[in-house]
Amino acid sequence: MAGQTILVATIGQGIMRSEDSGESWRRVRGGLHSEAMVRNLLVTPGAAPRVYAATDRGLYCSDDRGEHWALVDSPLCDYAVWAVAQDPRNPSTLYAGTGTHSRATLFRTEDGGRRWEERPVAIAPTCPNTGTPRVLSIGVDPLDGRNVWLAIEVDGIRYSGDGGESWRTLDHVTPNPDGHCVVVTPGPPKTVFYAVNNEIYRSADDGATWAPLRVRETFPWGHVRNVTVHPTDPRTLYAAIGDATPGQTGAVMRSRDTGETWEALPLDAEPNSTMWRVCVQADDPDLVFAASRFGYLYRSDDGGDSWHKLRREFSEIADVVWFPN
Repeated sequence: MAGQTILVATIGQGIMRSEDSGESWRRVRGGLHSEAMVRNLLVTPGAAPRVYAATDRGLYCSDDRGEHWALVDSPLCDYAVWAVAQDPRNPSTLYAGTGTHSRATLFRTEDGGRRWEERPVAIAPTCPNTGTPRVLSIGVDPLDGRNVWLAIEVDGIRYSGDGGESWRTLDHVTPNPDGHCVVVTPGPPKTVFYAVNNEIYRSADDGATWAPLRVRETFPWGHVRNVTVHPTDPRTLYAAIGDATPGQTGAVMRSRDTGETWEALPLDAEPNSTMWRVCVQADDPDLVFAASRFGYLYRSDDGGDSWHKLRREFSEIADVVWFPN
């Protein structure tokens, strides 16, 4: 099995990088601002992949697998960026969502990142007890890029059917506005999953109707942070859950039937906080990384059937990507 260069996005320690599949690590210094809060990483596919980093001081990019970084000169420099996503059918179109400590809004580029424009999505400027909302997740329909979804922490879910030109607030999904994640699996059947802090909702009709998965009845813990679709098996999903936020423990769940049934996967060490992220990539679909909020990183080389916790522990982990060596 080929080794990997792994990038771990952290809150306050920038990006940690390993060139030997996680045996040793060093903090990236080249071009990224000191003590960066990196919320999301996106690798664009192709022979010369680019990786984007959503940070508290704008959007950065790297063309050498995360060794060196450059700030993307755009209006995003004035924002804290929380999420970045790409249209899989039109790679020149990307979206970036912002929030705390700046205003929450959405930007789009249609020329591969050279020019970014704000889109007209209505998001509350503040919310009681929590401050400024933030776009935590952007889901682009893999079969029809005109369908775009936003999960907004403390301000709910938004939908665009025209590639971000106009937006609707979907108040009928749930009265809970604490949006954590939204993903779309091509299926069949094509299905949208929207996670709030205590439930996952599922729609098979592009958001017209939704049904809860009854997380608190069927999962070992009830706090949901992240849902991930397997890139080569669209009926398989993973969910990162825990007892609370930040919590004291958590689990990784897996469904092999588009969310009908779920199983808890066997982590070899109990998490020290809620599980925060599950990551899997098309270039090595058996390799899965999962992270707790407070720095435990787990690795599976068999699609989640077995796991081992890496020796190195981090500050708060937000995302993980990797490249084959």
